[in-house]
Amino acid sequence: MENNIYRETAEYLKQRIAQAGKQTARVAVVLGSGLGKLADRIEEPLTIPYREIPHFKTSTAVGHKGNLIIGMLGGSGVIAMQGRFHYYEGYTMQEVTYPVRVFSLLGVDTLLVSNAAGACNPDYHVGDLMVITDHINLMPNPLIGPNFDDFGPRFPDMTEVYSPRLRQEADRIAAELGLTLQHGVYVAGTGPTYETLAEYRMYRTLGGDACGMSTVPEVIVARHCGIKVFGMSVITNQSADLKNGAVNDENDVVLQADRAADRMTALFTRLITHHS
Repeated sequence: MENNIYRETAEYLKQRIAQAGKQTARVAVVLGSGLGKLADRIEEPLTIPYREIPHFKTSTAVGHKGNLIIGMLGGSGVIAMQGRFHYYEGYTMQEVTYPVRVFSLLGVDTLLVSNAAGACNPDYHVGDLMVITDHINLMPNPLIGPNFDDFGPRFPDMTEVYSPRLRQEADRIAAELGLTLQHGVYVAGTGPTYETLAEYRMYRTLGGDACGMSTVPEVIVARHCGIKVFGMSVITNQSADLKNGAVNDENDVVLQADRAADRMTALFTRLITHHS
């Protein structure tokens, strides 16, 4: 995928933003399954369906509406993806992460990512909010192939993928809001199958606290572009051996994410306000 493809998309969005009398934002948000409520809180929104954006793909996952929304949140400018692209949908890693490089060209310097995740930590419960402190990537690396030198180095450092400063700020805001946060490692697999009992145990043995099928590709590309990242998982389901054998169901995952969305939205809104 050539650099000029990303620039075509960025120029299209700049024109749409200018025509609407808005300014590009420094903060972008990617909203996972059932977590689109934050997008509903954006004021003076410019809503652009993905299908209208050159070279964007269509989001087919349950709970992903497929809109790019530009506007104000907590008094600050924001650009939000109401649904993401997944590797399991059949997209390439370049297509999954395409929006992040476009955001970089638009001047975004901070990315907030969210997802619905399964708990492999026995101390976690459905409805918990987990600040992602690190990740384990079991998916193909999105930087495989020719390096785009205009965006970042061939071998980007991943020592501190998730901004310590943003995590500290989130903890402070959570204390003010009376929210309890977990802190843990997110394990990313390809899906679309939910994990086996043996896989849950393996992830826990490796140091994982929650697992899912997204987020890490976008985060890797964001760090390659020099964008700061804050990540949060909403625990929507548990390993079957942690919940007495109940099976995982995608509609229940979306339902549990929706129940936790108000708390996550409040935290994200304050975090964006303080960052800006």
